[in-house]
This record gives sequence, C-alpha cells and structure tokens, in this order.
Amino acid sequence: MTQRTIEHRLRSQPSQDGDGVKISRVHEFGGGLDPFLMLDELGSERPDDYIGGFPPHPHRGIQTLTYVLDGGLTHEDHLGHASTIGAGDAQWMHTGHGIIHSEMPLTDSQGLHAFQLWLNLPARDKLSAATYRDVKADEMPHINASGSKLIALGGDWQHGDQRISGPLDALAGKGAVAHLLFAPGSLVLEQSAPTLLFYVFEGQLKVGDETITQGELARLGPGSEVHLSGDARAQVLIMAGTPHNEPIAHYGPFVMNTQEELEQAVRDYHDGTLAG
Repeated sequence: MTQRTIEHRLRSQPSQDGDGVKISRVHEFGGGLDPFLMLDELGSERPDDYIGGFPPHPHRGIQTLTYVLDGGLTHEDHLGHASTIGAGDAQWMHTGHGIIHSEMPLTDSQGLHAFQLWLNLPARDKLSAATYRDVKADEMPHINASGSKLIALGGDWQHGDQRISGPLDALAGKGAVAHLLFAPGSLVLEQSAPTLLFYVFEGQLKVGDETITQGELARLGPGSEVHLSGDARAQVLIMAGTPHNEPIAHYGPFVMNTQEELEQAVRDYHDGTLAG
C-alpha cells in the first residue's frame, strides 16, 4: 500500500450562473482534473441568492451530477424527463449530442445547499444519445467507520473489508463520487484511481501531514490509500476517476475536443438540431 499525498490545490471562487444564482466554483478546463472539469457549490439561506434558478439552457459533450444537501431542485428537459430531488438525493445527466434542460430551486428550513459536478465525455461519446436519471438518498450505500460516514453516489469505495458501489454506475472516466462526513479521529480509504480529488466544504481535514481547508479542492498524487485525520468534524466531496488524456475545447455549456466542434455545437443549438 502506497500513501497518497497532496500534489495540487485549487480554491473555490465566487461566481454566478443561470438567473443570477450565486455559487462557489472550482474549474480546470486545461485537463488538470481530468476527467472532471468543474465543481459548483450552491449554498445560501437567502432566497435572493438562488431563487432565479437555471432556466432552460443547452449542453453538449459532458455529464452533470447534481447532489442536494438542503432544499431541492426540479429538473425538466426536452426529452420529457421531469423530477424533483431533495436533501440527500442526486440527479445525473449524460448530455451527449445535446440536451436542453432547466433546474429550478426549492427551499427548506436550511435554505439551499447543493453541488453540481461536470465530468468530461471522451471523444467517442461526445455525440451519443442523451440520458437522465435521478437517485434517492436511500439508494446510496454507505460505510460507517469510527464515527465517520462515507456515502457512495457512484463508483467503488473501500475501507478495510467494507466495499460498496454507488448506484450511479455510468460516470464518465470510470468516475466515482462520495460524500464523506468525517468525525474527529483518523480514517484510511483505499482508492487507487489515477485522479483523486478532495473538496472540503465544511471544516478542515488532514491528508497525511497536510491540511485541506474549507473551500479548497486538493488533487492527490499517485498511490493506493489515503490517510485522513482531524480533531473536528468535516464534510468532503470526494471524486475519483481515470483521465481521458484528450484535447479539451470549452465554450459556455459545451465541451468538445476542437474549436470546430464547438462552433458546430453553437450552430446546431441556433438551428434547433443540437437536441434533435
């Protein structure tokens, strides 16, 4: 077993999207997080910060994974999918050739707190058929260890002899995503995926001898296990996957491999064939 250590850090930055929704964003469209592209955190107790939501808009060439901690989101798309997810639920969208969808927020006593993760599709799947599914909280398995809890949204996760697989089994780049609720103490996770990312959104957490603070995303170097420790509670989104190692061309809601493909996506959207 080889212990993994932090090799790169990115700090989330304030931004906005949709109809003025305030978000904290980490993005890297140069391939540094491959197969992941971007992580948005939506979190506020002020409805004015998010109530406008995300009216209908297009995507091509990516997958999105949306995970809700507080409040909810209602999804509708041109394929006829319509569903609402609440606290602990997730929705996954494979945009492929093209999809036009909207996500509108709902609130609870805690306001709204959610994440949206973008995963890049490999070139062979950029123009595949679009699909969608949602997953309820009670469908997600979890690992309990020394007071900590790891919830598997997708992919394979292991702690000692506990092995679980999340219900989202078609994440691009052999992707795996989990939510860790860390209790004071220590924890060892076994994870050898080439890309491994930790985003701390509450508290702070030590990976080996280095600390990841709230709002920071850390990419770990190679190895097979991660030693986590801390003297306070923390919450973390963990992402693992295999890089595509392909060129990335990005413009707004479209992610392709070349500038020409981006220009084609824009033309297809304007002439009504992107989601045809």
